[in-house]
Amino acid sequence: MTQSPQTQPNIVLILTDDQGWGDLSRNGNRQISTPAIDRLAADGASLDNFHVQPLCAPTRAEILTGRYFPWTGVKGVTRCAERLKLDETTIGDVFKQAGYATGCFGKWHSGLQYPFHPNGRGFDTFYGYCCGHWSHYFDSTIEENGKDVKAPGYLTDALTSRAIEFIKDNQDKPFLCYVPLNTPHSPWQVPDQWFEKFKDHPLPQRATHPEKEEIQKTRTALAMCENIDWNVGRLVDTLDQLALRDNTIVIYLSDNGPNTWRYNGGMDGKKGSCQEGGVRSPCSITWPGTIPGKQAIDRVTGAIDLLPTLADLAGVPINTDKPLDGKSLKPLLMSNGSSPWEDRCIYAQQVSGYGGRFDPASLRTDRYRAYEDGRVYDLVNDIGETTDVADQIPELAGNLKRKLQTWRRRLPDQYVDTAIPVGYPEFPMTYLPAQDAEPTGQITWSSVHPNCSWLHLWQSTDDHVNWFIRVKTTGRYAVTLMYACPADDVGSEVVLRYKDQQIHTQITEPFDPKPLTGFDRVQRNGSYEKAFKPLYMGEMILDASESHLQLACTKMVGNQVCEVRALKLELLNEDC
Repeated sequence: MTQSPQTQPNIVLILTDDQGWGDLSRNGNRQISTPAIDRLAADGASLDNFHVQPLCAPTRAEILTGRYFPWTGVKGVTRCAERLKLDETTIGDVFKQAGYATGCFGKWHSGLQYPFHPNGRGFDTFYGYCCGHWSHYFDSTIEENGKDVKAPGYLTDALTSRAIEFIKDNQDKPFLCYVPLNTPHSPWQVPDQWFEKFKDHPLPQRATHPEKEEIQKTRTALAMCENIDWNVGRLVDTLDQLALRDNTIVIYLSDNGPNTWRYNGGMDGKKGSCQEGGVRSPCSITWPGTIPGKQAIDRVTGAIDLLPTLADLAGVPINTDKPLDGKSLKPLLMSNGSSPWEDRCIYAQQVSGYGGRFDPASLRTDRYRAYEDGRVYDLVNDIGETTDVADQIPELAGNLKRKLQTWRRRLPDQYVDTAIPVGYPEFPMTYLPAQDAEPTGQITWSSVHPNCSWLHLWQSTDDHVNWFIRVKTTGRYAVTLMYACPADDVGSEVVLRYKDQQIHTQITEPFDPKPLTGFDRVQRNGSYEKAFKPLYMGEMILDASESHLQLACTKMVGNQVCEVRALKLELLNEDC
């Protein structure tokens, strides 16, 4: 039964990106100070055996739906494999239907285009970016509800400030404030005021495999984490100042293990791995006066449990016809973990970053981690997973292996739907980025990581760029090309083809800004931020169907056609 709006608790859900279990002072890291995050755990329940998935988008899918990510359509982290199927019910949907104001502030990474966009998944307000990676953290251009905006200063600070505005604007009604922050994910950028402490900081607590640790990345990550802590403090202080603290549930967690080898409590594995270090996350749930403080719950829990837990605590129904994998943790939270609780397993599944392939899996019980090849490790006595104990517990080991075999049989096929949705009147602008394109010939992405990259090396009229689109609404669309081209190469003629239609244009203006370098603490292997110029190409009639858009060159001048960041399609009129 739904509670009245006056008694429903607010929810602030804070998710960090690539922060390891060991990146907090409360977890034994003496090289860092995170008092605000530590205080959250002390004031409520610390879930000390909490697990997520090895990569960003899979964990986000589980937070949003309460279901293991393979069932939700997510199969990777880029090129449409990160998209959450449209028939899934999200945490935004659940709380919006219950009368909550809903906002998301940060990295979405569950689909770029509407209706995969946050505004199509139950969030009234979105301020952030939908891509899985952002290339620049200072004075960044991000979006607010589909429109480009400048985020002033350091991006993590700007995201937090906008979340605080949302809380203030909605203080008189229940709200869900989802804050998926962008750090300590690369690029390795952090303001001087945070980095100064760590610049020459000795690091006596090293990674489980110290020979693999890159010290400058560790220093930068720790500085980022102290900045996160400051921003968490700002959020909690806002709740205190508005007298909302006692009626607000605050959840804190990370989306996967650390993105580099650094101190992680002796665990093996990092981001991308289904070993303990790749999937164990800090997690705390705080609700002063309702959830008892100073709790340390050691039963195995996971990201799939958050939606059912929050809905249960708030008295909000989850209206979905899909079975949830997660369980409400309310009995544990209200009893200091002493409530009767059925033994269970939490599964971790590796994926290929570009999607379509399910790599090795593992499962976690309260005590053990088991792998598909039959290995079992006793995490109570061997957190580093050094000694296989399967032969010491043959019956249990066999049972765990059979569970993993059943899991493997349940996994869906490798197909990734790459059609980009276009033509929603309620969200008329569609962004077709380079990362979702299908380049031919020598054209390729500017980085080994397609997210936030552009297409370059377009040096032949035989090569072209395709986008596979699924048009919802027949109508007239304006087409804009986001390009860069040096002066020596200006003059090439390009054409956009759709079925039997073509629109032609010529690149007549040079635009060749330098990438924004000089901000990184560690040299990157991804693309830097770079500006691109809009070139209006004309209008096309797109009909409600699936087809390809093909960007080609009919005449090349100089050594290249241009660099391509994206196409923009804007629905102007329906049913032309």
